[in-house]
Amino acid sequence: MNIKGKILVLSVALIYGLSVAAQKVNEKFIFTPQWTAHAQFAGYYVAQEKGFYKQAGLDVEIVHPSVSQTAMNRLKNRESQATTLQLCQALEIVDNDIPLVNILQTSMNNATVIVSRRDKDPLKQVGARVGMWQAGFSQVAMCMSHKEHLNYQWVRFTSNMDLFLKGAIDGTLAMSYNEYYQLLQMGFTFTENNVYRFSDHGYNIQEDGVYMRRDYYETHKTQARKFAQASRKGWEWAASHPEEAVDIVMKYVRANHIATNRTLQKLMLKEVLRLQIDKKSNKREFRLRPDMVKFASQLMKENHMLKKDVTYQQLIAD
Repeated sequence: MNIKGKILVLSVALIYGLSVAAQKVNEKFIFTPQWTAHAQFAGYYVAQEKGFYKQAGLDVEIVHPSVSQTAMNRLKNRESQATTLQLCQALEIVDNDIPLVNILQTSMNNATVIVSRRDKDPLKQVGARVGMWQAGFSQVAMCMSHKEHLNYQWVRFTSNMDLFLKGAIDGTLAMSYNEYYQLLQMGFTFTENNVYRFSDHGYNIQEDGVYMRRDYYETHKTQARKFAQASRKGWEWAASHPEEAVDIVMKYVRANHIATNRTLQKLMLKEVLRLQIDKKSNKREFRLRPDMVKFASQLMKENHMLKKDVTYQQLIAD
C-alpha cells in the first residue's frame, strides 16, 4: 500500500474512532428521582435547564416515576441509569442482592418528623395509630418505635394527609420539607410538644443520595462521575439562586401536573438546602458518611430489616 493509501486508511479509522467516542459521550442517560416533580430535586432540574449536563458531554433525560413504575423498578429493569434513594432504602436493596453504588450524596440530615394531631407528645402515645407512606421511606421511624418501646400501629397512606386531617389516626410521619409545610398551610399549629424530629433525637441518618447499579457503574465510571459533578453544580447554583431555582422547579411541576404552589415549593427548597449542610462541619459536603452507614445498618439489622450488615465500602464508588 502506498503512502496515500495508508493516510486514507488512517484517516477513516480516526474518523470512525471519533464517531464512536462521540456516540459514547452522548449516550442517553435517564435519571429518575424517587418521587414526583418537587423542589426536593431542584438541583437536577437546574443542571438540566442550565446546560450543566450538556456541558459535561451528557445527554440526560429526567423521567419521573409513576404509580405502576417506581424509580427502583426502572433501575432494576435497566430503564433508568440512576435514581435517588434514601440511605435506608439503599441498604435494603443491597441486602436483597442488588449491588448499588452511591455516586453523590445530597442529604446530610434526616428530614423525618412525627406530628401529633391532638397536641400530644408522640413519645407518650404508646400504641398510637401513626400514618406512614405506602411507598416506604419509614425504616428509621419503625426502628425508633421498636427501640423506644412505643409499639405504634402503622397505618399506610399514599401521598396525602386525609387520614390525619379527618382524625382517623393519632399522628403521622411527615417530611420536614413537604407534608409538614402542607399541614401548616392548612392551618395546623405545631409546637415542641407535638412534633418529634428524628434528627434531634439520636436518629440522624442521611436520606437522599444518587445511586446506580454497580454493574452499570463498573462500565460507565466516567459517565457516573460527570453526572455527579454536574448535579452537584446544579445544587450549588440552586443554593446561590433560590428564587430562580424555584422558577425552574415550577416549570417541572406544571409539566408533570403536580398539585402544589410556589410558596410550598419555596419553603421546600429552603428546607432541603438546610438539610444538605452537615451539622459537624457546617458545610454542604455532598458525601456519604461512614458513621451514618454503620449506624443505619446496625439499627436496621437489630430490627430484622436486614439479614446482614451492609458496609460503607459496599456503597461507595471506587
